[in-house]
Amino acid sequence: MAKGPQQAQANPNDVNMAARNAVLASAIDMMQPIYTTTLAGTIPGQVLNIPLRNVGLIKKLIVQVSFDITQVGGETHTLTPLGLSNIFSNITFTDLSNQQRINTTGWHMHLLACSRRQAIFGSAFTTDSPAAGTQALPYGLGSNFDVIYSPTVVTTIQHCNMFFEIPLAYSDYDLRGAIYASVVSATMNLQLTVNPNFEVSNVTADTTNAVYQSSSAVFATLANFQITVTQNYLDQLPIGKNGVVLPILDLSTAYMLNNTTVTGLVQNQDLPIPYANFRNFMSTIAIYDNAGALNVGGDIAYWALQSANYTNIWKINPRLSALLTREIMNNDMPKGVYYFDHRRRPISTVQYGNMSLVCNPSAVTAGAAIFLGYEALGIINMVTQAGSLYGT
Repeated sequence: MAKGPQQAQANPNDVNMAARNAVLASAIDMMQPIYTTTLAGTIPGQVLNIPLRNVGLIKKLIVQVSFDITQVGGETHTLTPLGLSNIFSNITFTDLSNQQRINTTGWHMHLLACSRRQAIFGSAFTTDSPAAGTQALPYGLGSNFDVIYSPTVVTTIQHCNMFFEIPLAYSDYDLRGAIYASVVSATMNLQLTVNPNFEVSNVTADTTNAVYQSSSAVFATLANFQITVTQNYLDQLPIGKNGVVLPILDLSTAYMLNNTTVTGLVQNQDLPIPYANFRNFMSTIAIYDNAGALNVGGDIAYWALQSANYTNIWKINPRLSALLTREIMNNDMPKGVYYFDHRRRPISTVQYGNMSLVCNPSAVTAGAAIFLGYEALGIINMVTQAGSLYGT
């Protein structure tokens, strides 16, 4: 029996997967520097606008930051809990359609890179294997390069180095969110804002969003502040009978990284934070900044994921949350930071508020806030009609 038109029509997901596999099998994985600059003058607060190269199927960007930090007098500069991840107070990426796919912080980008790898991004580990040599020898395996490096305490002049991964596709092998850039009529833009509060003084209580804290009101000087951006993309894509083979559903999906701040916490009362609609949330990272205090759970009674009918999908205390994080990352998040992974079953929001993250704080100091970092996937045409994040 002959198939009807609907039966004969190929499944779009199957077509997309076939195209994705064809691309991954034959395209060349390119990684090239597209921008470098050395900042001068007053560095904190400077904003850089960096155009991307219109070539290939872009998967991600790598941003390297290196600088010297120097003591001015007799003061001491101490690394904050989130340290170099706070170099950029804002990272924004605007795509070819002038849609903001990324609008978040440096700390969110770094912690997300850790969770995506299930390991500390850019780190090395030592081993007791005699086959690995010894750290006393120049050829021993271990932490030999200052890939991500900053001294805990600065009293002279020290050099620092940091990397940020800015993913546009969900992963190297899952191309949802990737951008086909071989166009001539539109541009993309990466905006980097060097943290205006790069360092705080000893009279400033909250160090959560700073890189260093001075022992006095005197701040360190920054020099040789160099930023390099490298673009990772797939080139020489396969050609079919209709032209370049592209995974259309992947390209119609936006991989979105956003952040928001929530205030108005009340001790021992639930604070529901609704997830925005028309998105599939893959993870949520929350910092409970209790007016400058970052604790290991003593000021949180529980976190919960709650549906619109007030059913708790899960309800966990801080220690259980830390256990679940260790099972994913084999490590803890910094103090005051909570990671909630939704990858196995993404939080799919059809309506705004049909799912909420609930925080019940057991201790609240005036000025307490929750900083949230969201990782989500969404069809571009739907997301542009969706509601904004809670608190924005």
